[in-house]
Amino acid sequence: MYNKKFVSETDEQLMKLFQSGNRDAFDEICLRYKDKAVNFLFRFVGDHAAAQDLAQNSFLKVYMNKDSYKEIAKFSTWFYTIASNLAKTELRKNKRRQTLPFSAVGDDDREFIASAPIDDHEDEQSGIKNDHKIIHQSLIELDEEFRNIIIFRDIQDLSYDEISKIIQIPLGTVKSRINRGRLKLKEIIKKKGVKQY
Repeated sequence: MYNKKFVSETDEQLMKLFQSGNRDAFDEICLRYKDKAVNFLFRFVGDHAAAQDLAQNSFLKVYMNKDSYKEIAKFSTWFYTIASNLAKTELRKNKRRQTLPFSAVGDDDREFIASAPIDDHEDEQSGIKNDHKIIHQSLIELDEEFRNIIIFRDIQDLSYDEISKIIQIPLGTVKSRINRGRLKLKEIIKKKGVKQY
């Protein structure tokens, strides 16, 4: 539960308080970002335990490098940059790459709609499960540059500007890669025979 005394503080203000020595402000940041971080990292590594470890390491890096944060950037951008760099390192260590399956493919800007991970006891319909596995495998087949950018935009719902800052590429390149990645993923999924919902 969030600390009531910080309810009106922005993430950036919390970081400033933490840089001034307020440990409670860091605890509040952890509370605000814990679930977001685990969900975000799970989409990269496909393993809840690894995602939790990476989230802990991300918070440790925030703690250790608190003085390198400058308020000119949104805290979320800085945090997701740290988390995604750790995830990329983890992916390089582990040859198998996994992410959360997509449940739908549409034609608008919100090209993909993510679903929660499927547990065997939650979904008895084997056809849908099979489709999810195929979509999951299709995402893994995408080059990392496309997979990462699709996760940022279509699952984490980050703005183009935030993605540009995290990945450190121009805004136009972000939009182009998202469009190309979506088309590539859609084509891979189509070849595997997944129906569109």
